[in-house]
Amino acid sequence: MKNVLRIEELAMTAISLFALSLLNIDLSWWVYVLVFFAPDISMLGYLINNKAGAISYNIFHHKAVACCVIAIGMIWHNDYTAFAGLMLFAHASFDRIMGYGLKYYTGFNDTHLGQIGRKQGK
Repeated sequence: MKNVLRIEELAMTAISLFALSLLNIDLSWWVYVLVFFAPDISMLGYLINNKAGAISYNIFHHKAVACCVIAIGMIWHNDYTAFAGLMLFAHASFDRIMGYGLKYYTGFNDTHLGQIGRKQGK
């Protein structure tokens, strides 16, 4: 079942990236790469504590937030806002492919997709 979910997330990532090509924006290729990985800056919340880290990470990796940003971009007819939302959505889907889910307050490795990384003490 995990492979089916990964294929689904791969499709969502691909569709998001394709939708970017439909926007009327002109940026250098490196900006796309930079913006694609930019949501990971939210992990800095873990420097405060696990709860702050989980909240900041989840805000930037929640697909509903990404969909709201996309919708705002479409309503306002602002391609750059839609671009930001599509990049958030693509990044969140990409992270799910890698096994990184939304975080619980107990720590970075505790996600809605299960435990990630090596277990402590083994």
